[in-house]
Amino acid sequence: MELLLGVLAGLVLAFGLVLFVGAPYLPTLRPQVETAFELLALKPGQTVLELGCGDGKVLLAAAQAGYKAVGIELNPILAFISWLRTVRYRKQVRVVWGNYWRMRWPEADGVFVFLLDSFMPKLDTHMQQYKKPLASVAFQVPGRRADAEKNGVFLYNYR
Repeated sequence: MELLLGVLAGLVLAFGLVLFVGAPYLPTLRPQVETAFELLALKPGQTVLELGCGDGKVLLAAAQAGYKAVGIELNPILAFISWLRTVRYRKQVRVVWGNYWRMRWPEADGVFVFLLDSFMPKLDTHMQQYKKPLASVAFQVPGRRADAEKNGVFLYNYR
């Protein structure tokens, strides 16, 4: 019984604490991923950075499309799942367990996010320094006009 309670507490911590620094886990739909890649206009061999890579679905799609991908995930369980799902693409995909707000972002050609509205101003500040295109699923950057929008994915060029 104690083991079960410990496991449940660990799951609550892993999935619940993320709410204070980013978005809860929600799987991204395949059409949103394809639209984001289309809007980012990445070429094979270019790199996409995913902030909050969840279950690795976007990283896997990126590798299958011929892109390189780096995913940063705070939840250790989801980071491990992402790593497992993409291990066969280890030359193209890297999964980093950590808080993307507190680390230097690796070099990439575009950024993919599925964040919450309340974190978009903070993301905007970071993107102004990072200076790469951003594809945001569902949520817009306040005070900034999207350069393109399709299927609920917004593109912002920070170059």
